[in-house]
Amino acid sequence: MRDRSKFESTIRKFDESNATDPHWEEYEGEKHKKELLYAQRMTRWMNKLYPDASEALQLAARAQHICRWEIPRSNYPKDRIGYLRWRNELKQFHADKAEEIMTTNGYRQQLIDRVRFLLLKKQLRTDRETQALEDVVCLVFLEYYLLDFASKHNEEKVVSILQKTWNKMSSIGHKASEEITFPPGLEVLVKRAIQTVDQ
Repeated sequence: MRDRSKFESTIRKFDESNATDPHWEEYEGEKHKKELLYAQRMTRWMNKLYPDASEALQLAARAQHICRWEIPRSNYPKDRIGYLRWRNELKQFHADKAEEIMTTNGYRQQLIDRVRFLLLKKQLRTDRETQALEDVVCLVFLEYYLLDFASKHNEEKVVSILQKTWNKMSSIGHKASEEITFPPGLEVLVKRAIQTVDQ
């Protein structure tokens, strides 16, 4: 049975860590700590898409990008090998951060290991909760970050990223994406990417 106070305390600790982010993001006329805002968006989509999500899944969603700025992309080579190394080390870093906070808050190792499993994206296609977390990651990207990405890259790059994003999602994620409203120009690219994948 879930210890509500322990869960809420851990979420607060995750948020306190993300509140030290030196980077800001403006949203709806207000400035927010970038990774704190990301974590809140993850929780909102998780609650919407998977309202009965387990404690481990909810914690993993909140810790998805915890203290991400501490390992910047600029520390790695700008090629694909450098990118993949950065992503893999980030996953390990997020899992370690989450474990540290959960341990301090008195969680048992079994649940900590489950959160680590999810943050490391293990068994993506076969583990239901890992897939659920990936669905939420993709939906948060599509709703809040795709427009900025599209403004920095050509159409072919945007379509390629959309195809990769679509392929990572389950049918549940695909269905949920229909609720997202895209600007007209971006909507055309989204439809093009999906049609290409579904052919």
